Amino acid sequence: MRAAPLRRSRALTSEPRTSVRLRRKIALVVEPYAAACTTLVESPRLRELWPEFLVLQHQIIRATVPLTVAALEESRALLGDDPLAEPLAAYLEEHVDEELHHDDQLLDDLDLLGLDRMTVLGRMPPPEVATLVGCQYYWLHHFHPLAFLGYIGFMEGYPPTPELVETLIERTDYPRPAFQTFAEHAELDPGHRDHLDRVLDALPLTQEQETVLGVSAMTTAGLATRALREVLDSER
Repeated sequence: MRAAPLRRSRALTSEPRTSVRLRRKIALVVEPYAAACTTLVESPRLRELWPEFLVLQHQIIRATVPLTVAALEESRALLGDDPLAEPLAAYLEEHVDEELHHDDQLLDDLDLLGLDRMTVLGRMPPPEVATLVGCQYYWLHHFHPLAFLGYIGFMEGYPPTPELVETLIERTDYPRPAFQTFAEHAELDPGHRDHLDRVLDALPLTQEQETVLGVSAMTTAGLATRALREVLDSER
């Protein structure tokens, strides 16, 4: 099914910029996710939980390129009918290249922790992950691919720091090469976040369309928190 163009309304021209307004909305709901991340890092079970956290991350990250390709296809289908279609497609083409092979790299990291690829791929993702990713498929196919940018806004809006990577290596006592993907995100995600912000600020969005971004981003924050809490509450 082809996504429908969003109804146009009075364009927003007031400051602050679109990206700033989106970050402010995410800030309203990010505290539970931040708290769950802190609980993970400070947990006495961190060494035990870290492989499980990486499995969760793989289950989410492996959907990134397929989601981006689906959003790109829907954006292209709107060309000529929707003023957002061309800039959305241009951004999503670049985003596909930014995200290629991250899931395979994470499988390499997990292999160094004793979890082989077939074991990781054979685990059914929990409902929280299926819902997190699935609602994006629904929105981009049956509403508008713009919604996917809210998902990206949250997922790449809070990258790990190099200091955090060092803390995790020290506290887990796992080999440094097992943190390749995590360290790479610490290096690359700030640039990806800034790239998205520039795109958002250049889009001719209406108030209704900014609401779409906010709902998608805030929903992503809530579902990502639920998924992480499942890891923290697991018993092995």
